[in-house]
Amino acid sequence: MRLTRRPDAAALYECKIAHARTAPVRNVFAYRTYQWYVDLDDLPRLPRWVAPLAGFRAADHLGGAGRPGGARHPGRAPSAGASIRRNVDAYLAGHGIDLGGGTITMLTHARVLGYVFNPLTLFWCHGRDGRLACVIAEVHNTYHQRHCYLLRTDERGRGGADKQFYVSPFYPVAGRYRMTVPEPGERLALAIVLEQPGHPPFVATVRGRRQPATATALLRAALRHPWSTAAVTGRIHWQGIKLYARGLRPQPRPRHLPEEGVQ
Repeated sequence: MRLTRRPDAAALYECKIAHARTAPVRNVFAYRTYQWYVDLDDLPRLPRWVAPLAGFRAADHLGGAGRPGGARHPGRAPSAGASIRRNVDAYLAGHGIDLGGGTITMLTHARVLGYVFNPLTLFWCHGRDGRLACVIAEVHNTYHQRHCYLLRTDERGRGGADKQFYVSPFYPVAGRYRMTVPEPGERLALAIVLEQPGHPPFVATVRGRRQPATATALLRAALRHPWSTAAVTGRIHWQGIKLYARGLRPQPRPRHLPEEGVQ
């Protein structure tokens, strides 16, 4: 059973996520999970029996539903995906970018049993001619804050941005990200590298293989990775406890000022 009107509008990636920190203490770990890749104009509509396993809410991405000033996607009737679409369009408008109705695709965790935490969500934003205009990297931390990095990537999906957001409590808000974020195809291959003066880089990678988003595939993924979104939060806290026990101490957390278009 397909979950969207178009066969290519949604996919699942069962993936391996790896983190490597080499200093001041070495900490390398990896885990498996699954993520959704969707078109914001054709979000999945799930049968009732699997609906608790995947929810897509505007409040989870950039801002809340119905925020004033969000432009409705021209020529399309309102749908379950319109609110997230409006949030992204409004954010882009604040940076002088008008896609003219082009496609926006998103890689993310969906809500599972009513809960979601997304360390990183990616949006690939295309112009009306189909060309990639930019990529948005939306980052959440465990302090209920979010920040977006607007990336102008090259033909291999490479871009960069100065770090402006407190994520791991053991890293200060300093340095620069090098991101390799090509739009997913049959394979998913992402890399985020944080470089800071005088320190070895922190590296995170995501690797996965595409499969059609069907109700059966979703159920199988959910059985292999029970309550995957809560598991993400649990792993983050567990790694923090281990690092604290090994002598690392949190860096001061600066006040976070919300960006224009990001609530």
